[in-house]
Amino acid sequence: MSSLRNRIAALLIVSIVAVIALATVVADRTLQPPPPDRAMEPLARSLAFAVTMAERDPSLRQPGYFQIQRKPPDGDLDPLLSDFLEKSLARVGEPRTAMVLRMRRNPAPVAAIALKTDGWLISEIPHMGPPPGGWKSFGMWIGLIILGSAAVSIFAARKITRPLDMLENAAASIGPDGSLPHLPETGSGEIRATARALNELSRRLKAAMESRMRLVAAAGHDLRTPMTRLRLRAEFIENDEERAKWLADLEELDAIADSAILLVREEVSQDSIKTIDIGRLLGEIVSELSDLGHAGALDFTAPDAPMTIKAAPHALKRALRNLVLNAVTHGKKAYIDLTGDDREIVVTIRDEGPGIPQELLGRVFEPFFRVDLARRKSIPGVGLGLAIAKEIIERFGGRITIANHKKQGLIQTVIFVRAA
Repeated sequence: MSSLRNRIAALLIVSIVAVIALATVVADRTLQPPPPDRAMEPLARSLAFAVTMAERDPSLRQPGYFQIQRKPPDGDLDPLLSDFLEKSLARVGEPRTAMVLRMRRNPAPVAAIALKTDGWLISEIPHMGPPPGGWKSFGMWIGLIILGSAAVSIFAARKITRPLDMLENAAASIGPDGSLPHLPETGSGEIRATARALNELSRRLKAAMESRMRLVAAAGHDLRTPMTRLRLRAEFIENDEERAKWLADLEELDAIADSAILLVREEVSQDSIKTIDIGRLLGEIVSELSDLGHAGALDFTAPDAPMTIKAAPHALKRALRNLVLNAVTHGKKAYIDLTGDDREIVVTIRDEGPGIPQELLGRVFEPFFRVDLARRKSIPGVGLGLAIAKEIIERFGGRITIANHKKQGLIQTVIFVRAA
């Protein structure tokens, strides 16, 4: 009931049922038969005339004229109608003993009027109440109204909220590069307007993303020439300490430019997608880092059964390598665990480092972010490793989270959709 569609449908159902119920009540009050005391007097005139004729001409008592019985028929006495009938007979003629009886198998009541001579005149009178099973018919009528109004309301709510569905689906289908799929501009005017607006938004967003990537790539590329000149000039500085500082700063600038270009390259990369055994890929990463001197800082055992996903091999290897290298660089040791089920594969990388302050965890994937706010170079890196890894992982339908371990260190969790 929390969705707008359900609320609109419920509002329409309640409104339709309320209007029809109100109309039904008004019609029932307006078209209802007159009260028994008013309807009984015309009937009493006819019955009084019949009684008079039966008493004056005994030949009329034969079948076909009047029904005369020695005693009233068996039935349930209706005291209210009997009183109305006796009073009406008194007003139109002379007082008579009369009763109105309810027969079990006949919905119409029966009037029995005592004759001055022996016998009773028996006559059916019009049934002025609701028909038998009236409440059942009324219940079926209301049920039919509710079912019909529910069908109409749900259909109308779906039509009304279809543009919102388009917005929701478009937002859910935004790619890692910020692109939106093209929507067909068909249907009603509102649908076409919504699709046209989303397509225009997609076009502008794509143009802005491409402009940003071109700017970053151009800046990173254009920085190389002045940095090369600065490096050559720094070589002529006679003071060894001062020269070393210059060269260190230039190396940092060079690393930042290379990382920026690499980030843009990953965003526009169109590597071919293949089926990859992620356990084997992690084994290759551990082997390469072991050769670089991190053998004692890595703990990983590949599972026996293959765990496959769909991704570009080189890009995914770069992303996971950044995460593992981040753990061994900042956390002293990396414990890599690979688990999965029929739908997902989970890679967990835990380290023994100091972790990240809780208030800074939300910024770890920002480009050039470093926990060391003074950007000291005690630990190498420019703060783009996690940003690049996140870009690659999300491009292949995965997701990554980073959290502090309860005891010590950081936990990097990557979840992939398992290949069919």
